[in-house]
Amino acid sequence: MKNNIVRFSILASFFVLFSCNDNNKLTEVVEVPLPTKEEKITIGSPNDVKADPGSFELTKLPFAYDGLSPALRSLTLETHYSKHYLSYTNNFNKAIVSTEFENMPIEDILKKIDLSNANLRQNAGGYYNHTLYFNVLTPKEQTPKDTLASSIDKEFGSFKNLTTQFKGQAEKQFGSGWVWLVVDRYGKLQITTTEDQDNPLMKNALIPGTPILGIDLWEHAYYLDYQNRKGSYIDAFYEHINWEKVNEYYVEALKKVKKV
Repeated sequence: MKNNIVRFSILASFFVLFSCNDNNKLTEVVEVPLPTKEEKITIGSPNDVKADPGSFELTKLPFAYDGLSPALRSLTLETHYSKHYLSYTNNFNKAIVSTEFENMPIEDILKKIDLSNANLRQNAGGYYNHTLYFNVLTPKEQTPKDTLASSIDKEFGSFKNLTTQFKGQAEKQFGSGWVWLVVDRYGKLQITTTEDQDNPLMKNALIPGTPILGIDLWEHAYYLDYQNRKGSYIDAFYEHINWEKVNEYYVEALKKVKKV
């Protein structure tokens, strides 16, 4: 069902994804038309967005597109969820039809894929990364509690120190990519980065581990709201982290390294 009507004084910016043949890196072109006239843009509901039939489905967004406004406005969230995330999901499902990966858990796929297969690499990563991203967003501001809070204090000194380091890495990340909080193979929390749609589960990870938090630093995640002010987007994202969900991911990751 269509619901929110949003007025903008410019035509909506749009994004185009394509694979560069020279280096197999996914590049994003952002076109921002000059102001023309006021027009109405109809914002739909995340409940109306369905992936094509396949092995993997979209994660359900547990709030409306305006649920994170004004930090992330309706058009930004709708574009990100119903265009980019949906595209990665559909392309990933197509890429694994009739392959060994069709009925394999996504984490195992990411650990096994041939990184020279650019199509599978980008779309498998894009699917996993965005699923995690949307799962760790919430309208209400939270702080870490329970097991995660204790580990943060132990390994970073304080939640403030973690925040400073995480935001600092995000600010320094050049070009499209992600910043992650991961549980490494020894059960320790670490902050790391990846380019494009790679993630720490892949063979090329600088710090291999299980992601429990990730921020999308592709321009499609923030440009409609913040243009070149990436730091403002990072601050806004951080205010809407679902630390309860991150704690759930943390406990599950610890089980995998036999720390619980």
